[in-house]
Amino acid sequence: MTDDFEPLETFLQEAIDEYHEFLSWLGTTVETVESERMVLSVPYDEKLTNRHPHANGTPDIHGGVAATLIDTAGGLVLRTALEDPLSGSIATINLTVNYLRPATGDLRASAEVVRAGSSIGVAEVSVESTTPDDGPKTVATGQGAYRIFREE
Repeated sequence: MTDDFEPLETFLQEAIDEYHEFLSWLGTTVETVESERMVLSVPYDEKLTNRHPHANGTPDIHGGVAATLIDTAGGLVLRTALEDPLSGSIATINLTVNYLRPATGDLRASAEVVRAGSSIGVAEVSVESTTPDDGPKTVATGQGAYRIFREE
């Protein structure tokens, strides 16, 4: 992370912790923020699972958690492309999620800006799940289109 984005990283983590009860309940953490890239994570917790064990004996995480990470990381990464990343707002227009395999460990979403126009932005996100026996594997990918509301 560059020092230029440290205030944004702090701002986003505080916003999650203080104002987004769902993201806070999931345990969402802002890991890194860079120019047009960011990483969010959610730790494995049995409260997030489908309660039926995967082949390795561990219950898999509900797909909605990965979708939430894709949507959240996709929208937030667009802030790094704004003139003032701490101003304005972003709203989801469209979201596509592709599930590749069950998630049975911590989740880590890596987001990248595809394009940030004057009023519409697009981001791509890849979600990995880490397990001690398998290591990190991509469990979902997605793309979102977002309305960018810039402050004047």
